[in-house]
This record gives sequence, C-alpha cells and structure tokens, in this order.
Amino acid sequence: MLPKYYEFQNSTKILSGQKALENIAYELEGLEAARPMVLSDKVLEKIGALQKVLDAMLSQGCRPAAVFTDIPADSSVEVVNEITKLYKQNNCDSLVAIGGGSVMDTAKGTAIMIAHDVDDLLKLQGCESMTRGKHVPFITVPTTSGTGSEMTMVAVIKNEKKAVKMEFISNHMLPDVAVLDPRMTQTLPPRITASTGFDALCHAMEAYSCTQKNPLSDAYATAAITMVREYLVKAVTNGKDQEARLAMANASTMAGAAFSNSMVGAVHGIGHALGGVCHVPHGDAMTILLPHVMRYNLGKLDEVYGELLLYLAGPEIYAATAREERGKEAIRTVRRLQKKLNRICGLPMRLRDAGVNPEDFETVAVTALRDGAMLANPVAVDKEDVIRILKKAY
Repeated sequence: MLPKYYEFQNSTKILSGQKALENIAYELEGLEAARPMVLSDKVLEKIGALQKVLDAMLSQGCRPAAVFTDIPADSSVEVVNEITKLYKQNNCDSLVAIGGGSVMDTAKGTAIMIAHDVDDLLKLQGCESMTRGKHVPFITVPTTSGTGSEMTMVAVIKNEKKAVKMEFISNHMLPDVAVLDPRMTQTLPPRITASTGFDALCHAMEAYSCTQKNPLSDAYATAAITMVREYLVKAVTNGKDQEARLAMANASTMAGAAFSNSMVGAVHGIGHALGGVCHVPHGDAMTILLPHVMRYNLGKLDEVYGELLLYLAGPEIYAATAREERGKEAIRTVRRLQKKLNRICGLPMRLRDAGVNPEDFETVAVTALRDGAMLANPVAVDKEDVIRILKKAY
C-alpha cells in the first residue's frame, strides 16, 4: 500500500567493483579536495587493509594530509573532538573513512563538527535539528558487509562521562561517496562474514516490514535480500570469491539505504539492548532474534512476510508454497539459513550460545523499550513481551 506521505533520501554516489579504490583520488578532485584526512583503526592498519587504500590513493597522486587510526570499537565524543582538532591543525579539507560502523560514525561526527565549526560534539546534540553548514567532502570505504553505515544518516557515538550512546541523526551526514571494493572484505573470517551478513539481512527485513516502509525503501530492501540469499553462504565458505564479496558489499549498502529511510524494529531494539547489557556482538544478536521477532509479529505481518518469501527463498519455492503458508515459510527459510551458517562456521543460534545470562532479561527488556527502534515495530511490545521473546531465543 502506498503511504499517504513519505520521504526518501539517498544522495551518496556508489563506486562498486574491481579497482574501485583507485577512483578515490578522482572523486576527491571532483569534490575540490586535495588534503584528505584518512580515518581508520589499529586492526585494519595491522592487517594491511588501510595500506591497500593508501596505496590506491598514492598510485593516483593523492597523498593524505593526515592519517588517524586510534579509533576504538565504540567511538566516543572525546575521540571525535580530538580528530577535529587534528583535522584543523593539518589544514585538511576532506575525510576518507576506512572501516566498520565505529570508524564511519566517528567520521560522521567529525564532519558535522567541522561543518558547524564547533569545538565539542555535544554542542550539536538534538535529533535532526542541524542545518548542513559548510560542506565537508566525505568518502567512505566499508570493510565489512553488514552495517550499511556508508549509506545511513545516523551516527552512534558514546558519551563516556554519562556512559550512554548518543544518536546523531541528519541527512546532512550522508557521505558524498561510498567505495565498495571486494579487496576490502576478502580477508574477513567466515564467522564475521556470516554475522555481518545476517545483520544486512535483518536491516532489509525490518526495513520492508516496519511502519515507515515506502516503495523506494522496499525496492532497496528486496534487492538486498535477494543478494544475501544468493551470495552469503558463498562468501562464508569461500572468502576469496570476489563476486560473492562484492555482492554482499552491495547487499549491505542497499539494506543501509533501505533502513535509513524506513527505520528498523524490535529485532534491533532488543538487539541493541543485548549489546549494551550483555555485550552480545550486534550481528550475532540479529541472527538469534530475527526468527523469534518474526514469529511475534506474524499475526499482523503474515502477508508482508509472505511477500518476502519470494526474495528469501526464490521464485520456485514461493510458487510452490500455498498463499496462507508463505509467511510461516519465510520464518522457516530464515531459520534454515541460520542453521546452515551455524554448521559452517559456528554462528550462534541461541542466546545461551552467546553467553547471555537469563538473570539479565529484565534489564535487557527495560533497556530495549527505551530504544527508538521499538517505535517503528508494527506490533506494540511491552516488557513482558520482550522477556517472552528472550526466553524463546534462549
């Protein structure tokens, strides 16, 4: 059904394919930038992923004015403030972010600080309240195929003093360019490939089924689900499969564009809480929770999940499944993928496998209900509902 009103923004240019890294210098030139600051982390520096990008830039005559790699797994206000100072001290004129969600969020925070010429990120608190400010040329190079952060208008940055993660949301944080090159993910271990791939699937599934879905986000979401169906297992079983790696990078990006414009739901709301309270890796939480939240939503979303069966299982299974059974078969299809990845690489299927203690369920439930993602879930959820979902997932 066409919404009476919706908004959709996807202004980021995509560079996808072999040798995509070598086009970063050209894109910076087009953005009138000559002194980029490169942001990454110590792990990517150690394994050589950062160097691949630097070599590609240097091969085209582009030398960074500064390189910063002290970005932690959970970035913070203090880190963003420090980077912003170094950016100005080195007379930089653009940002190139190489990494996963934390690096991307750090770069987004840096970009909006520079754009608004402030010395503390906390001065920019407030959901969707900021104007664009000065344009800061901004290029992202994702090194996992899951977060989709290169296509989202959200940054999550920790306030260490208050021990809370803050969300900054603005369409002005969208990068100018996202570079998808299979070289950046080919060394990801099978276990991480599976976990991040399931995260991308969950982004797409919730984008298609939440209350703010729209025709454009649906198109991105279904394309992403199709690619996950065709390529995730291939990427997990053979990390050197360039086609599979590139397809999963595209799936992650499309799922990111989808949920950035339509929101996510209870899988993410509860998953965020499991991460904060029980330290469950995000992709693992998504893997474990997705089929259980689908069952919880089934009464209202039976038809929607039935539509998704086409993309989850393919046209033959969709056509062979009775209309009234398609929603349930969609859940079974997700479960089969979960089991297959568990057999291949040990991806956890239950909360107990992820080290979760049932004594924490109440705290997780209370925390989840404070998460903004719960607002877009198509079925209302209360504390007892969350605890029931957690028990079924245990």
